[in-house]
Amino acid sequence: MLLTVSRMDSGQRYKGQDRIIAAIPYVVAQGHDVEYLVVGESDDRAPLEELARDVGVSGSVRFLGSIGLRNLIEMYRMADLFVMPSTGDGFGVAFLEAMASGTPALGLRVGGARDAIADGELGTVVSEAELPAAIARLLAAPKPDLHALAAAVRCPIRS
Repeated sequence: MLLTVSRMDSGQRYKGQDRIIAAIPYVVAQGHDVEYLVVGESDDRAPLEELARDVGVSGSVRFLGSIGLRNLIEMYRMADLFVMPSTGDGFGVAFLEAMASGTPALGLRVGGARDAIADGELGTVVSEAELPAAIARLLAAPKPDLHALAAAVRCPIRS
């Protein structure tokens, strides 16, 4: 299960849900059964739904809208990978929320993801071209110890 938590707004298309949808056929071809959940308010969901149909993955993509804090925490915990390949966020709070819930995080090596993921120390940062392969690789890897990841996010200062 892949998860993105972000608004879908015509003014914020840089969030990268389209990149994940486009990567799903590659990830499936690598042997993964993928379900992609997109959580967040939306006034711009139609282009993403159309893209999912165009690449043949509409049955694997679910748009959940706003789900409330309790459900959000459960969603983070259920996900195998939090992925948000944004090219424009100033700081990626959702990455921290995911990792504090024990879920590995993947972002692009630009903007806020790099800071939130501590340049790869807490999660994984890749180039846009590496995204599909990184998703497949991380889904194949054993999930990290959720308590250790959560503790590292809560207290990233090391002596």
